[in-house]
Amino acid sequence: MVRHSHTAALVRSDDETTAVAASFLEEGLRHGDLPVVAASPRTAALVRDALGERAGAVEEDARICLLGVRTPDAMVVTRRLLDRARATGSGRLRVLGEVQFGTTARSRREGERYESAANALLATAPLTALCLYDRRWLPDEVVAGARRTHPELVMGGVRVSSSEFRQPAEFLRELALRRDPVEAGEPVYAVDGAPALAGLRGELRRVFGEVVPDEDQRADLHLGVSEVAANAFRHGRRPISARVWADRDTLVVTITDSGTGFADPLAGFVPAHGDDLAAGGMGLWLARKLWDSVDLVPGPAGLTVRLAAGLADPVSRRGAA
Repeated sequence: MVRHSHTAALVRSDDETTAVAASFLEEGLRHGDLPVVAASPRTAALVRDALGERAGAVEEDARICLLGVRTPDAMVVTRRLLDRARATGSGRLRVLGEVQFGTTARSRREGERYESAANALLATAPLTALCLYDRRWLPDEVVAGARRTHPELVMGGVRVSSSEFRQPAEFLRELALRRDPVEAGEPVYAVDGAPALAGLRGELRRVFGEVVPDEDQRADLHLGVSEVAANAFRHGRRPISARVWADRDTLVVTITDSGTGFADPLAGFVPAHGDDLAAGGMGLWLARKLWDSVDLVPGPAGLTVRLAAGLADPVSRRGAA
């Protein structure tokens, strides 16, 4: 039985989108799969219209495509749907997803990371996924990323192997080398040889108080970076260093220990010890839940964990609450 199947459909029109989507979902319905659409309201409506009366058998959950959530939460949603699929019908989950990775270079990089990591994290899962890349409004670099993160492509209704596909471990390590533009400037805080975890946490809290205007976001970001710092002190090798860069829109923090060991680019997408959170191993997982982007970058000076986030406008955030 084929386990994980991950394909990108490069489309150019509503007609092409609905034709590809309807064919994909109808095949799943014939086989008894659990079909789920993860898309914008507009695309979901197009798909429902194309399916007609069969649309009632198809579920919707946009979180799988990172709409409104970060990668660890999207993985939780996918795992729960897989559990349901295994208990019914063919035992297989079928997901039609629409790629919308946001407008910033950081959010697009995180979307690429998610697409690539899924090939490894879900390699043995009974999952058939088709990701829609609409070339009418997606940037060229996002469409190019589809070729690197999907083993197969659908173009003009024809399925082909992607000659540019990259294995996740290799691709994710290279992706982590892309730096945020704010890092080109001087850091607003820097320390080498931090003497103790408590002191470093306190200094980061002070700096965040100066550069993160939204109180709730400030608390979330500090919790995430504190977990990463704790990992460095507990599992890494001293000395421990930290850097903070910030402007009005972006915050980037790096925590570096002097060890040369662990640097699994897939770490933190799911809890290290499974669903038993009491067993620990949640540091990177929590950081990925609270920050927009988390990179693991091995280098001659040791292992660096880079965390990046766009800063919320406290006024607009309160208005949305």
